[in-house]
Order: sequence, then structure tokens, then C-alpha cells
Amino acid sequence: MTIKEEIQALKKERNAIILAHYYVPDEVQEIADHIGDSYYLSKTAAATDADVLVLCGVSFMGESAKILNPEKTVLMPDAAADCPMAHMADIPYIERLKKQYDDLAVVCYINSTAELKSHSDVCVTSANALTIVKALPNKNIFFVPDENLGKYIASKVPEKNFLFNDGRCPIHAQLTRKALEDAKSEHPEAKVLIHPECTPDVLALADYIGSTTGIIKYCGECTADSFIICTEKGVFYELNKQNPNKKFYLANESLCCPDMKLITLPKILDVLKNNTNQVTVDANLRKDCLIPLQRMLELSK
Repeated sequence: MTIKEEIQALKKERNAIILAHYYVPDEVQEIADHIGDSYYLSKTAAATDADVLVLCGVSFMGESAKILNPEKTVLMPDAAADCPMAHMADIPYIERLKKQYDDLAVVCYINSTAELKSHSDVCVTSANALTIVKALPNKNIFFVPDENLGKYIASKVPEKNFLFNDGRCPIHAQLTRKALEDAKSEHPEAKVLIHPECTPDVLALADYIGSTTGIIKYCGECTADSFIICTEKGVFYELNKQNPNKKFYLANESLCCPDMKLITLPKILDVLKNNTNQVTVDANLRKDCLIPLQRMLELSK
């Protein structure tokens, strides 16, 4: 029996599903029941009737799945897979700002720890952040932890006052304007598609700015046949699968998340066999986190 066959057999035996982010390795996406960005995975986790969720991604995704499904078993193939940006906000500073601004809404990117979510008013993803911020009655917005996504959303909602946090995705933020200009010179006919976690000077060169899901959708609907992709390279699996006759170029080889690449088939098999790397969230913490997560799901409908 191959490792893929063993995984399929254990999934059936345990009533398990595999949820995979677009950034994990190709062979993991190939066996996943659901592939998507953070928003899609959160929504799917909240709706599934499976008993076991194998979350192929980084730690904040596993926490979110457990918060939304406290009665289910949530397994992480690699417990060390983490998102550095998820820790890049200071909770005491958040609490000080809440006292300083009467109507402050703390808008928390889902790429964050459970503790950070618990001090927030609403969670967002790159796919729904603009919709949710526009729907909030608050004038003042403190966007955590990603400064780049916050600045992009602020540029679309000038009527609100944004405060920004000193945090960023180390993968997207290291894409330089020079590297993208070099890619454009090499492929002048290609459309430039950029994730909003990139810096503002890079976003200025975009033909399209959007979430990973938005980038995939754009490629499918656009009549162009070549694209420069400015997000993590794992998205190429889905792009090529959906668009076999189109050409995709990675803006720079630095766009690779080492934590996402920790997820492998042997590790998936191990957690299904041995029930290891179970995600746990303290009951009180879960209660505090559930409010901004549920508000996200409601406001983004």
C-alpha cells in the first residue's frame, strides 16, 4: 500500500478530512479534500461534519479550526510550522490604544495567534478585509499585525483613520520593487498579480492586487496568457492545474515560506495514525477568540 493509499484508508476509518493551504507542497495539495486560503479554510472548518481535521498549514490555522470546532480533533502535521507575522503585535499596546480612542476597532488579520485574536474586535483575511472594514461603524481602525495589508486597505477606505502595527509577512515583504521590475523586463507581456502583504512600492506595479484565491480567480477569467505571480510559490500547483495553457512566472525565488514547506505526506500519515500534534485551545481563550472569528464570518457573507 502506498503512503497516499494509507492516508486515504485512515481518513475513511477516522472520518477525517485534509484541509490544505495553497502554500503547502504540491503532493500535499494533491491529496487534500479542500484547498484554499485562510478564509476558505476557516469557513470550511466551521461547516464540516468530519470528526478529525488535518490542517496542512501553520499554527494559527490549526488554532482557528479548533476555536471554530472545539468538539473536533484538529491535527497539525508539523507542530513547528508557524507564521512569524502571527506574533508581531504587542497586546499591552493594543489595550493602551483602546483607552486612547473611544471608538477604536481592533481589526486582526487571521494570520495571528489566538491570544492576539482574543484582544481584537473582528478578524479579517486578505480576501474579506476591505468588505469588513467598510462595514464597521468605527472611524478609527487599528490594523494588526500586518502593516502592508493594513496600508492597502486604508488606501481604499480614506474616510477612516487607520493606525498601523509594526509587523509584516517576512516572505511577501522581502520582494523588492527592483526584483519585480527585473521580472517585468524579462516578461514584458505578462500581467503582474500581487498579494497585498507586499510593500506599497511593489503594489504600485500591479495589474491586479488580491488574495491568493483572488489571484487564482483572476488568472482563470483574464484573457491574457502569461502572468507574473507575486505571492508564495505553492500557488503554482493550483494555477497550473486550472490553467494548463497559460504561463506563470514567479516574481522572485525568495517567495517561498519554509514553514509551509514543513508539511509532508509522512507527517500527515503519522498524525492520522498516532493522533499526535493535537491542537488545544484554553476554554476561556477560545471563548474570547470566537467572537471576532464569528463576526468575520457574519460580516463577510
